[in-house]
Amino acid sequence: MLLLAAALAFAAPQDPPANPQIDYAGFAALTRDVRALRARRLLPFDRFQASAAEKGTLLLDARSKDAFARGHLAGAINLPLTDFTAESLAAAIGPDRERRVLIYCNNNFSNHRAPVPLKSAPLALNIQTFINLVGYGYANVWELADIVDFDDPRVGWVTG
Repeated sequence: MLLLAAALAFAAPQDPPANPQIDYAGFAALTRDVRALRARRLLPFDRFQASAAEKGTLLLDARSKDAFARGHLAGAINLPLTDFTAESLAAAIGPDRERRVLIYCNNNFSNHRAPVPLKSAPLALNIQTFINLVGYGYANVWELADIVDFDDPRVGWVTG
């Protein structure tokens, strides 16, 4: 019983927040609100490739600069998730918040080796990237749904 009380005390939300620049409740609400949108924005590989080829579409790789330099999908630009700010996103995507942005990440590849090691499924970068882009006001985000092999020539993998 004492252990349960200690766990509940630890899990209880802080009121007021210890740091007004960190809003876990806001993140949880954003995550909840984005879930249905993301479910409708998953593209099979063929549609993802066709969309990437359309004028005005941006293919965004949010992995680290090092991972991107070692390999990425042809035509992708790199902006690591850790570098997302309103300013960096506007510089990378442009002023049009309705611009179509396609995303992919490590867990879209079956290779499970550098530069795309498999991440824990609940922590896949796709999820965080999608939530962040929508949270920053980019509503036209689409995500690769499939798992592909970067050694398959149809994938269009570029090595650094």
